This record gives sequence, structure tokens and C-alpha cells, in this order.
Amino acid sequence: MVAETLTFALFAFVTIASSAGVVLVDDVWHSALFLGAALLSVAVHFVMLQAEFLAAMQILVYVGGVLILISFAVMLTRDPEVTHR
Repeated sequence: MVAETLTFALFAFVTIASSAGVVLVDDVWHSALFLGAALLSVAVHFVMLQAEFLAAMQILVYVGGVLILISFAVMLTRDPEVTHR
């Protein structure tokens, strides 16, 4: 019971921290990486709730599909001549 509570607290912190990172980070690429971490930690929450099918769909659809689409959009629309801070 204590291990489950600690695991939940750890992944709750990861979810909240990476979700805050999505909106607070200036770089779009880093924001997409934080989004991937948030979506993966939500999948861990589904596993903890014994909803393995939802966890698998979370990983396949959101992490596998949407995040790859965002990554390609960021890579294709970024101007290579612009220097960042």
C-alpha cells in the first residue's frame, strides 16, 4: 500500500511538472518533449488503475501519433537560419 502511494505521488509530480513545462518553456521542441513526458505519465496512472487498454491506447494514439505529428511539424516549420538564445 505504501509503495503504491509513493508511486502515485511520484508520477503525479511528474505529470504536473511536465504539464507546467509544456506551457512555461519558450522553445517549441522542448515543449513537445514535456508533452510526451506528461502523456507517458498519464499512461502510468492508467496502469495503476488497472486500465491497461486505456494505457495502451494512450501510448499508441497520443504519444505515438500526436506527438510524432507535432515533432514533424516543428522540424519542418523551423527556420534553420534563426539563431536562438
